[in-house]
Amino acid sequence: MRKISAVYFSFVLLISCSTRRQISRQANEALISIKELSSAHVGISVYDLQSQKYLYNYQANKYFVPASNTKLFTLYAGLKYLEDSIIAARIAVENGSVIIQATGDPTFLHPDFTNQPLLKLLQQAAIKSISINTDFASKPYGAGWAWDDFQDDYMAERDPFPMYGDVARVIYGGDSIRTIPPFLKQLVVGTLVKGKPWAVTRELGAHYYTIDTTIGTIANEKIVTMAMEAGRFATRNLADTLHKPVVSEYTPLDRTASFPVYSQPKDSLFRLMMHRSDNFFAEQTLLMASNERLGIMSDSKMIDTLLKDDFKELPQKPKWVDGSGLSRYNLFSPQDFIWLLLKLRAEFGIERLRVILAGANEGTLSGLYKGYDNYIFAKTGTLSNNIALSGYLSTKKNRQLVFSILINNHQSSSSYLRKQIEKFLTGIIDRS
Repeated sequence: MRKISAVYFSFVLLISCSTRRQISRQANEALISIKELSSAHVGISVYDLQSQKYLYNYQANKYFVPASNTKLFTLYAGLKYLEDSIIAARIAVENGSVIIQATGDPTFLHPDFTNQPLLKLLQQAAIKSISINTDFASKPYGAGWAWDDFQDDYMAERDPFPMYGDVARVIYGGDSIRTIPPFLKQLVVGTLVKGKPWAVTRELGAHYYTIDTTIGTIANEKIVTMAMEAGRFATRNLADTLHKPVVSEYTPLDRTASFPVYSQPKDSLFRLMMHRSDNFFAEQTLLMASNERLGIMSDSKMIDTLLKDDFKELPQKPKWVDGSGLSRYNLFSPQDFIWLLLKLRAEFGIERLRVILAGANEGTLSGLYKGYDNYIFAKTGTLSNNIALSGYLSTKKNRQLVFSILINNHQSSSSYLRKQIEKFLTGIIDRS
């Protein structure tokens, strides 16, 4: 029996060594040695679940800007600290008056979510007046965000009481425009010229929107962020949606004297967050998790708590500053992502993660890994000159692997590098 065990061990070791050499060769051919990355920084880590060992590491303990791979850490916070359904608000009702404690729910009046339980409650005829407390311990923008991107929809403001995804939609049809939310139409100035390019702009912190026909594209709809003013925008303008008086409440609502109103199953939010790499959903998820864990909406305090508690055993202590990965201040290693992906799998199950994460030719992986359905589930990351991909692989020999690839300071095209990463990973799938 001992002889058989020794032979089996030697056989497994031989296969493992062969796989390591193969992965190393593929990494060199597809990524490390290509001229497009000769001046860039590359980090790669591949981990085998069966042997519980790394199959390959290349600068895997070095720090990189991970871009939207940061959302994997935010996902963990949401999965662990939010209830199965998102709390839209905590409320108290007395004599036809409602007091609302904001919770940071990003789905309120969001076009992706047609079911709006909080809206239906507030529309009830018995509700005569509404007060909203919007205590907020964070800032609208994260540390290290590119301030001049503030108008772009991927940089919607963080807010304690979001509405409409914190963006305005200006829609052109026929000879007129309409807006979502509708009450913003009166704040849009300028004239459209049919068939000509156009854009909508606003000043930082301003609520007036200008139609500019000297720039832009020909389109039926333009999206621009709204200035949310840390909850004050909602307090002022919700009255126009409900046709009822709405005022600010300055005393936080005691949780023991209130009850939660639920909105959406949280996994439905997380799936959108990860499939399309939604920065707004990620930032609000971290704030909601903070509200449930700490009783305040503070991204910095929640990050500090997670790093000292849930993530205290990370291989390399990261610098983590936001929920979405918009910030270039974030620094993580590939081995940090391997550790996190193993933790996510162990605590929440691979089947659940397969639904939340984008698979082959899905979401931000659209157009990639065609024919590799069920072999890859991962999170992309992209900032100018930085690209990332971390997730789970199943090989055709039924090996279960976890991987992380972080590339910084490249001057190639992101689409080209994504194809090179695809070449590397499909080679592992086919041969390992």
